[in-house]
Amino acid sequence: MTKIKLSILDQSIVRTGATPQEALQETIETAKLADKLGFHRFWLSEHHNSKFIAGSAPELLLSRLGAETQKIRLGSGGIMLPNHSAFKVAENFRTLEALYPNRIDLGMGRAPGGDRVSAYLLNPSNTFKEEDYLTQLEHLQHFFGDTAGTDKGRVYAIPQVKSIPQQWILSSSGGSAKIAAEMGMGLSVAKFINGPVSPEVVKEYRKLFKASETLKSPKAFVSVFLMCGETEEIAANMRKYIEYILLQFERGNFQNYPEFSEIKKYEFSEGERELLQRNSGRIVSGTKESVKTQLEELAADFEVDEVMISTMSYSKELRLRSFELVAEAFDLKPES
Repeated sequence: MTKIKLSILDQSIVRTGATPQEALQETIETAKLADKLGFHRFWLSEHHNSKFIAGSAPELLLSRLGAETQKIRLGSGGIMLPNHSAFKVAENFRTLEALYPNRIDLGMGRAPGGDRVSAYLLNPSNTFKEEDYLTQLEHLQHFFGDTAGTDKGRVYAIPQVKSIPQQWILSSSGGSAKIAAEMGMGLSVAKFINGPVSPEVVKEYRKLFKASETLKSPKAFVSVFLMCGETEEIAANMRKYIEYILLQFERGNFQNYPEFSEIKKYEFSEGERELLQRNSGRIVSGTKESVKTQLEELAADFEVDEVMISTMSYSKELRLRSFELVAEAFDLKPES
């Protein structure tokens, strides 16, 4: 079996009783740990209008993470492109590439990363139309290639650097996979958002892939929530926490959650259990031996050599230990 690369998606979760400052500091600590353990990438999500998630500006936090780490690739998972000017995104990520050459990933999505109101406030010209998203992606290539121009002359995204960030398209259902293939970009399959997503998404992506200046052959990975504990009981508690949180997300509640002691006593209704079962593919949990097997099977099903994991936990210590256990299971080593 091909050796699996493991990566991390971090969302800067604000636990009950904690502060956003503490959440951001934990993200920094997690990135340093991931670099030390030998994880391949460390990505940050973009979310808005949620007191539970402090990660609203990945491009800013990435600048700090680059200074705190040595080897690991750093990126966005993703920049929600319709929220932004493509020109400014190009300048932000060229700046990061200039600071940390050949370590920067630009993962992009078209979801708002929050509600429609906050999306409108971020970009009042946002139409939420796919054709506008495609236009933004095309403009981005011109900015990275120094080929953008208007009737008033050439437009350059500054600073100009020789290397270009790796570009990835996020997809949870398959539609965006076709965009990634057509534009010659990498594909990140968000199984942590859509549990039933099929491996056919990656097969179709590879079938339709067209080589680009920045990517000559198709490249894909899949991402899931992962809860790894020293014991099955710890892993089960961690899983119940994330299941409770995801149910709140389904209801549109993105803040004000109880302490885990209350969540632990919570009994899911029959309807909630049915929903959790339908979405069970979003989560991998268990001891390190169990999650290793599950991740290997997941990688084999999707025919990828990389899996990205995201871990929410009611305990910082258990969350960081979860990453350590996974690294132990796969015998990760820092990349040379």
